[in-house]
This record gives sequence, structure tokens and C-alpha cells, in this order.
Amino acid sequence: MNRYFVWIGFDGTAYHGWQIQPNGMSVQEKLQQCLSTLLGQPIEVTGAGRTDAGVHARQMSCHFDMPQKTDCAQLCYRLNRILPRDISCERVEQVTPDLHARFSATKRTYRYFIHTHRDPFLRHFSVEMNWNLDFELMNEAAAHLLTVTDFKAFCKANADNKTTLCEVSVARWVKTGESTYYFEIAANRFLRNMVRAVVGTLIDVGRHRLTLDSFKAVVREGTRSDAGQSMPAHGLFLWQIDY
Repeated sequence: MNRYFVWIGFDGTAYHGWQIQPNGMSVQEKLQQCLSTLLGQPIEVTGAGRTDAGVHARQMSCHFDMPQKTDCAQLCYRLNRILPRDISCERVEQVTPDLHARFSATKRTYRYFIHTHRDPFLRHFSVEMNWNLDFELMNEAAAHLLTVTDFKAFCKANADNKTTLCEVSVARWVKTGESTYYFEIAANRFLRNMVRAVVGTLIDVGRHRLTLDSFKAVVREGTRSDAGQSMPAHGLFLWQIDY
């Protein structure tokens, strides 16, 4: 059996997330349809994770198995000819059978984009913030996330996580322009809705609705209802996956 990794990017606006859903089109379903058409057999892909409805991916990986060998470069080219324009294939590569798109990943990086000045050209991929935000304090709070491992306060209620432990290696706000910023966070794994909840809580810190000590208390002792609101999906990108 031959195993292939497919690296894609997508604009998640029109999709009900990565994972196949009974009530709407997903990125996984669309990719499987295209691969099955090109390869002449039913193809099922396993993704590196799942993204919620409306979330984007600069880089997403998945794998599939089939008995035959295929020309990876040609498959990538042909995929890009039939995939919808909001999904692109970066590359296809054959890998060893033991490399797993989800379980072999060592780090996932997300970026959440915001802007503080109204801009119609950013509205689909960044969230407009109408408050004066204290980014220095927000970065102090973000740095605290590197010192803890239990993120239960940022876990969606009734989620099916076996554990709420994550190892966060990067958490920082980065200024990219006069009024544009992103929050970058990297970890070995993420809980469902975790990044959007973390960003919402850090925004509360930046608005001085939460003190730094209060933020630490939420992380240490809090539940999901103690943390900030879940931010809109369209500002979030799965940015990179490392193996």
C-alpha cells in the first residue's frame, strides 16, 4: 500500500469546516471528490486536524492510501485544475506508510488576524477591532501561556477531549502595519475552539476588562464561562504544520 500526503490551502468562507458534515459541504469532502475522480477509485483522506466552519488554512496536510503508485507532481497539477478556486494544492508527496497526517504532527501553528482601522479589503480574513488595545499587556498575558499546560478554561463546553493538556511553544502578538496585527500561537495540539477563546480573552486584557492577575486566574482555575468570548471564525488561519 502506498501512502501519499497532500498539502493544501483553503479559504474556509464557504465551507462547514474541514471535516465531513451531514449538513453542508466541507473541505475534506470536496478534496475527496476530486481525488476520487482523478484516481478512478474511492479515496478517503485523513487530515492533520479539523477546522471549524469559516476558518481558513494557509497550510493543511492530509494523507490517503492506495495500492498503485502515482506521479505526485502530475496529481498536484491535475488537482489544481478541478478543485474549486477557494482550495489549492501546494504539493503531493509519497511518504512512508507509518507517517500519519494527524498523529505524526509535532507542532501546529495558528494565526488570528485583526485590524483596528476600518478596511473593506480586510473584512473577509481579519476582524475589525474598534477599541484601543494595550498590546504590550496582551503580550505579557500571552507569554504566561508558555508557562502552563492545562487549557481547560479555553475548551469548548461538552467537547470530547480526552485531555485538556497542551504544550504551547509560541504565543505572541505581532504588528504588521499601522493598524494590522496577528496573534500567533503554536502547540503540539489544540482543543476545539481553543485559539478563538484564547484570543477573545486576550482582547479582554487589551481592553483592560481583565487584569494580568485575573487572566492568570482564569487560566489556572477557570472554566470556559470565565474566559472571553469566542472570536469570529474568519480571522483564524491554520498557518503551518510541522512533522
